[in-house]
Amino acid sequence: MRVAIPHDLPRETVRARMQRRSHEIGDHIPGGMADVTTAWPSENRMTMRISAMGQALDGRVDIEEGELVFEIDLPPALGFLEPMIAGAVRQQGQKLIGKA
Repeated sequence: MRVAIPHDLPRETVRARMQRRSHEIGDHIPGGMADVTTAWPSENRMTMRISAMGQALDGRVDIEEGELVFEIDLPPALGFLEPMIAGAVRQQGQKLIGKA
């Protein structure tokens, strides 16, 4: 699943906000029982592992000029949830890079 969130900020600003607020990702997952771990393998890429309700999902967030791109590997069994998850990612991603 790929969700692109447009922005008009410099990459450095988006990176700083994501680094400062990435611990909040788990707070935005329904049920409040998610464990999210993140890492920064490169300057403009954050990887994440989301564990919730017995499922583990891997994802990446790429900071690009003009957009923040979330990619989450959904197993086929959860494919029917993609529209709901994409909407939540879009909404919460905008909050993560908004002014805090």
